[in-house]
Amino acid sequence: MGTQTHGRVLIIAGSDSGGGAGIQADIKAVTALGGYAMTAITALTAQNTEGVHDVHPVPSPFLRWQIDVVVEDLGVDAIKTGMLHDADTIDCVVDLMRASGAGVPLIVDPVMVAQSGASLLDSGAVGAMVERLLPHAALLTPNLPEAEALLGRAVPDEAAMEQAARDLQAMTGGAVLLKGGHLPGNALRDVLIGPDGRTRRFQHARIHTRHTHGTGCTLASAIATGIAQGMPLDHAVARARDYLLEAIRTAPGLGAGGGPVNHCHTVRGG
Repeated sequence: MGTQTHGRVLIIAGSDSGGGAGIQADIKAVTALGGYAMTAITALTAQNTEGVHDVHPVPSPFLRWQIDVVVEDLGVDAIKTGMLHDADTIDCVVDLMRASGAGVPLIVDPVMVAQSGASLLDSGAVGAMVERLLPHAALLTPNLPEAEALLGRAVPDEAAMEQAARDLQAMTGGAVLLKGGHLPGNALRDVLIGPDGRTRRFQHARIHTRHTHGTGCTLASAIATGIAQGMPLDHAVARARDYLLEAIRTAPGLGAGGGPVNHCHTVRGG
């Protein structure tokens, strides 16, 4: 594992040309928390704060080549996935996890739909994610719509969240952080089910802002950085949430739509 000030994170995800989500957000978050970010890009998007205008998938042989050369030369302390696009892309990650054995933790952000509503995962790939990828996950970080898609049922309220998180945890054998931001109300609650089945709840006051583009990518990459640095899971999640909250509070206010957060507040003091 890396030291507390480093931690090599391989991010396998799509590119966001607007810079607020995807690979761009991942790199910023990992760097801002003292880690070292490496990437394997799954797809290019033409995207800004108002939406995803087009998606250009990267051929799976080239995705595999990106992964292989990074792992062989630089080494990896944690792997974080974002937009995986289709079943072939998911299989690339599954093959990597089988080759790496149990030594490298996998953090899965199950990106399915952009905040604008654009689909980022083929409908036929959901089954591949559940059946082939999730069993390798050390941590799964779905929001409520993603949890509903994975479970095939509604998660209508806070009371249903813990059972949903436990059912998702049974698919992974690892841990699940179920994010409750899509529920109404001024309090935002997340539920963490550890690999041992222990429950921890996180809560904070909702920040009312439209500048939340890329928050899922950012949080998962921030957690992956802590794990890569050798932090216990609870601590990695708590630090990542604190980092993201401050990034939302100090968002730069860019764009006409859902704007990006301030990933660099740890670097230049907001």
